Amino acid sequence: MGIEFSESKKQFHLKNDYFSYIMEITEENHLLQVYYGKRLETFQQRLVYPRVDRSSFSPNPYELSNSGFSLDTVLQEFPGYDTGDYREGMVDITYPDGTKATSLSYKEHRISSGKKKLKGLPATYVEANEEADSLEIILTDENRKLEIVLTYTIFKNYSVLTKSVQYRNYGEQAISLNKALSMCLDMPDSDYDLIQMPGAWAKEKQLRRNRLIQGQHVLNSKRGASGVTQQPFLALVSPETTEHSGEVRAFHFVYSGNFTMKVEVDTYEQTRVLAGINEFNFCWQLEPQETFQTPEVVMVYSDQGINGMSQHFHHLYRERLARGGHRDKERPVLINNWESTYFDFNEEKLMKLVIDARAIGVELFVLDDGWFGQRNSDTTSLGDWIENREKLPDGLLGLNKKVEEQQLTFGLWLEPEMISEQSDLFRAHPDWHLHVENYPTSLGRNQLILDFSRKEVREAIMAQLTTILDQVPIRYIKWDMNRNMTEVGSHGRSSKQQQETAHRYILGLYEVLEELTVRYPEILFENCSGGGGRFDPGMCYYMPQSWASDNTDAIERLKIQYSTSMIFPPIMTCAQLSDSPNHQIGRITELETRALVALSANFGLMMNLEEKSAEDLKAIKAYIQWYQDNRQLIQFGSFYRLENPYSGNYGSWMFVDKDRSHAVVMVFQILSQASKPLKKIRLTGLNPTMLYKVEGQQLSGEELMNFGLYLGHRLSGDFTALKLEIKAIKEEQ
Repeated sequence: MGIEFSESKKQFHLKNDYFSYIMEITEENHLLQVYYGKRLETFQQRLVYPRVDRSSFSPNPYELSNSGFSLDTVLQEFPGYDTGDYREGMVDITYPDGTKATSLSYKEHRISSGKKKLKGLPATYVEANEEADSLEIILTDENRKLEIVLTYTIFKNYSVLTKSVQYRNYGEQAISLNKALSMCLDMPDSDYDLIQMPGAWAKEKQLRRNRLIQGQHVLNSKRGASGVTQQPFLALVSPETTEHSGEVRAFHFVYSGNFTMKVEVDTYEQTRVLAGINEFNFCWQLEPQETFQTPEVVMVYSDQGINGMSQHFHHLYRERLARGGHRDKERPVLINNWESTYFDFNEEKLMKLVIDARAIGVELFVLDDGWFGQRNSDTTSLGDWIENREKLPDGLLGLNKKVEEQQLTFGLWLEPEMISEQSDLFRAHPDWHLHVENYPTSLGRNQLILDFSRKEVREAIMAQLTTILDQVPIRYIKWDMNRNMTEVGSHGRSSKQQQETAHRYILGLYEVLEELTVRYPEILFENCSGGGGRFDPGMCYYMPQSWASDNTDAIERLKIQYSTSMIFPPIMTCAQLSDSPNHQIGRITELETRALVALSANFGLMMNLEEKSAEDLKAIKAYIQWYQDNRQLIQFGSFYRLENPYSGNYGSWMFVDKDRSHAVVMVFQILSQASKPLKKIRLTGLNPTMLYKVEGQQLSGEELMNFGLYLGHRLSGDFTALKLEIKAIKEEQ
């Protein structure tokens, strides 16, 4: 692993065991992209992009007139603005004279071991400098007094390259950053499929793969959150790429607010990928001598197919994105009271659920919405984080004590970023929410958004939260966020800075989360936003697990959890066994199917146990016991997708432990068929030379992975599932 700079060739070569990333500096100090792909030991060519005229409409830089060199066609590392490149660029700046032309030239670079933290922003990290090398390349526009620092980190043990950008104004007047993206990758061809994850509430992360064609393809969020409609992720894969073979280049933006990811195929079938903060509702006033730091983009290269991509995302995010003591701890089996009680509960009803949960092995009780203020519906009390003593006569502390007496730990639902008009906080501070002065404000879910860009707002909410957390030994918090931004304005901010509000909000949120997670390391924080509405790597930095969707229907969850696993490991994804008919879509599904889907992530329950038969309770208890016996495998093993529920009638996946001696396979049939083909499944991730016991047989890993297993008639009926246990023979002796 390392970062090499050749003085004679003016080339940077970043490489590890998996990939190479090569850039070069031209004689005129333009920084060009050369190669991003499978590892190259050496690269001998210099100035590889041919200097040939391709169009009389592609201008040449002044100093290169009639040279054949044009910024409109060349592969760039940091494209500027209005200086000859008509493709989408990285930056849009309005200077004091009202113009925008920007062209960057190489000035210098620095190579170092390790990885620096990004101030105020989540990012991947190292625990020892030997784990990564970093490169800073400084570009300048001397005429504009603008300096750009491009930061790259290459990890030793992951096929990962990270990028971010810092913008510095060293002039004497403020400039307006209208767009300040985090990365660009130019590639010389366009023979790719584009993989993305669009969605909606209760239908998050829906996997789509389409042929890349000429033009611009835009994936974004303008919601003030990364949002349910699009994950800040895309991958470009060769058309022949499958789950286990072929090339993948993937990009994931470590940010929780408005984002944009763009893929542009130009006239000459070259491809440009851009990622960063969305220019929608964004304009940052960069004062003299000030800097603006962009969030990080994680890039993953795989020549082992989509699964290879996922393995690197999984290990990186589990080991070097999530933080704190819970990162490496097994996660508890929980029960949440929401679908059992909604807002209609008292302490007696809650304790009945707790006692029933204890009897079947549940370890954590989570009190959801409705415990504070006058919160008997979703129309009131957000912002008033004080116990409702009518429901909880002994308060949270008293309830916590009773829960702990039942040998369960206690968790709590919060939505601290929101405020209700019917609340004491709103009556005291009617200007503390995001709004435009003298302009009507939209309502979403009967609530408004607190202006976390303002310090006094953050401090007031922190004071309420710490009062609770200092007094009550809470061990889990579900942090919700159920409304997207509209009328984005901040009371008291100057007109020139109003367009900074959405980003300042996210920075304020990160500040609060940093303080809380450091101050209360014993608390396991779970990220939620009406389901998966802000399930992004930025939030995963502070909260090591996320609620994937409010939709708990097993068949819908097959797709949601399948596509979520493209980038996030099971330990970061939460799933719960819920009632049938399902509360979201009304589907009736067998307990076995619902359980196996939920057991494939951080497992919990959301159901009224009092209504369950003795037979069902016995079965649920057995599922919990199985999960507790196998959660090291589920939460920390390697996860492999076997069959895609988006493209067929089956979905299946498997978990394999570190030494490949134990595996579990989950197989799901969506609809039954008459005269259907015999079902056979081929496994992966096993040791080909090892003997395994499975289904009463002794079979080699080679046979299981290449021939597979016939499942016979075990999958019969709609919405059915089965679980296969696979253990190395040596464990049985």
